[in-house]
Amino acid sequence: MPSPMLRSASSNAAVSSTCKTHNLTLREFERLHESAVAAKDTAYCPYSKFRVGAALLCPDNEDEDDDEDEDGEDGGAAIVTGANVENASYPVGTCAERVALGNAVTRPGWSKEAGGFKALAVATDISPPASPCGMCRQFIREFCSMKMPVIMFDKKNQYLVLTVEQLLPSSFGPDDLPSPGPPDVTRDL
Repeated sequence: MPSPMLRSASSNAAVSSTCKTHNLTLREFERLHESAVAAKDTAYCPYSKFRVGAALLCPDNEDEDDDEDEDGEDGGAAIVTGANVENASYPVGTCAERVALGNAVTRPGWSKEAGGFKALAVATDISPPASPCGMCRQFIREFCSMKMPVIMFDKKNQYLVLTVEQLLPSSFGPDDLPSPGPPDVTRDL
């Protein structure tokens, strides 16, 4: 797979092209970017000092509440955010992407059948942009369409965009598991 192209979030042409390719409006792209950067500012990372913010664009048809941090002021789809949360016992920390997804899927009225999410944005303080870790990629795979864009922003206002499928090719997900019920013990030997 060829390397993704680094684009400028300040370039109207680049952003318009990204929006057209991934069925986003310019306002949705802007809100995702702003929300991921704002979420990064809430990161709890006293050990690594590596701040990460994530923002999920919820489906348009999701029931929205009146929490102005999550719902669009312009009546747009809700954006749910998360930031990384570290712990002195390093393996106990949680990445921003998983915090955002956990916040989103536990909202009243959310269901996977409603269409998942439209996009995920991730913002960091480094350049080039950082991509989600392996654990986050699998977590994203659980709740998001393989075609959903993941937009990764860096400290220089540049971004990369990949779909979930590009981030996690040949993935294993919920659709690979058998239907719930008793195991099939009638195998051919």
